[in-house]
Amino acid sequence: MVARIAPVLVFLIAVTVIAELADKAKLFEVAAREAAHLARGRVWRLWLLVVALATGLTIVLSLDTCAVLLTPVVLAMARQLDIPPKLFAFTTVWLAATASLLLPVSNLTNLLALHQFHRLDVSYLAVSWRPAIAAILITVAVLAVLFHRDLRRTYVVPPTPEVDDKVLFWGSAGVCVLLGPAFVSGIEVAWPASVGAIILVVLFAIRRRSALRWSLIPAKLVIGVVVLFALVAFLTDHGLEDLLRRVAGTTSDLRLSATGVVGSNLFNNLPAYLAMEPVASSDPHRMMALLIGVNCGCLLTLWGSLATLLWRSRCDAARVDISWWSFLWRGMILTPLVVAGSVLVLNG
Repeated sequence: MVARIAPVLVFLIAVTVIAELADKAKLFEVAAREAAHLARGRVWRLWLLVVALATGLTIVLSLDTCAVLLTPVVLAMARQLDIPPKLFAFTTVWLAATASLLLPVSNLTNLLALHQFHRLDVSYLAVSWRPAIAAILITVAVLAVLFHRDLRRTYVVPPTPEVDDKVLFWGSAGVCVLLGPAFVSGIEVAWPASVGAIILVVLFAIRRRSALRWSLIPAKLVIGVVVLFALVAFLTDHGLEDLLRRVAGTTSDLRLSATGVVGSNLFNNLPAYLAMEPVASSDPHRMMALLIGVNCGCLLTLWGSLATLLWRSRCDAARVDISWWSFLWRGMILTPLVVAGSVLVLNG
């Protein structure tokens, strides 16, 4: 168990450090403002650029990075441009979940599943790319329909923010760009993430030492992951696997995904995945069906994933009110469409 969880925790710590330092270098803020310039005053163009930014950030630096760091940037941008903020709030949280299927590094559940794909001698990307693309396209389509009135608006183009330190800015940009090909190269993902984190820590130690604090390390998150591993291992030893096998069945991928949806929204997607992994671990398509359920289907409750909880706290800090009902009714529209559509493409 230690051999399996250690690389995941190393990756989690490293990618969090990278994201936080890149944020301090104003990388995400400048990217959002450049998107406002490129959109030339049209909200629908700006929204499509935010979609691209949220999708890319989720795929390369994980859904937590998108939810935590991009959300406050786009909400502040929406306020300054006098655009209703819920359009951008739901864009970031929904794409943080549904765009997190493509690469192992995009979601902690994927990283955990990577062990099973290696055991089955199957490339993760070979199985994930079709349902991942379907999940993103369905999410974008649902957002466009739900917020079509906001997309017709216009705004006054703002000035681009000044970059305090171009070395830190371009260093952060370079690390983030290079992580993408490094993560799909087949190397254990903890290695490139660790190298990227070390590079940025050294740069900041030279140019802005005050930004380096122990709070960059997500200690509570690491402890929480360890506790979840231990709890699920205990429950599995006491009959949980047999119960879930009866509920999820052994033949229908959609039934397996639906069970993952229920588990992630009742509890959280991480323990839901850990508990159900033995039920799906014998087949790569079953594994992907489970990931579709726990990754894309955790958007009914505000505690469905850690990223959603962190996103809600950022919305509260920005004084954007997202009630549980507002989140639920929109999620009830998206979730069945994105889960069913992704499973259909997986088996197509």
